Amino acid sequence: MRGLTDAVRHGCLIVLLAVASMLVACDVKNISELEEGVSTEADVRERFGTPEAVWEGEDGAQIYEYNRQPAGHVNYMITIGPDGRMSALRQVLTERNFARVLPGMAMEEVRRMLGKPMKITTYALKRETHYDWRYMDGNNQSDSKVFTVVFDPDLRVIRTMSVPDPDLERNR
Repeated sequence: MRGLTDAVRHGCLIVLLAVASMLVACDVKNISELEEGVSTEADVRERFGTPEAVWEGEDGAQIYEYNRQPAGHVNYMITIGPDGRMSALRQVLTERNFARVLPGMAMEEVRRMLGKPMKITTYALKRETHYDWRYMDGNNQSDSKVFTVVFDPDLRVIRTMSVPDPDLERNR
């Protein structure tokens, strides 16, 4: 019976990776068709669809969040300036951004910086909530990792950590 369960898990992982690959391929094409300072909000929405969230930026800009979690390894933040043109397109799940997550930060700040996590887990006895994001720490599938932010009961950062993606580890 265990063999069947492992086979099902492995099959599910293959399907998730295939979906993630298709999203990446579409994202690469869509990104190549957009140009900072030229592309409009309508161009962005045509290629990426409705954003997961819209955040207020500086000087009247809006930041559109495009989430690729849980199957993907990226989250995009696309800034639309007050003139209605795209002024920035960033993939935010990076070591550099993770280093900016500091103890005491509010959950809203982290969420705004990294986008929607792939998973949120509450540990009532420990009085902690963990937000997890899947990301790539290299170019190979084996470089898949999970970045975790641990929050206290007031949803303030306690600590962070990165570990190899347990979904990949389980299927080896």
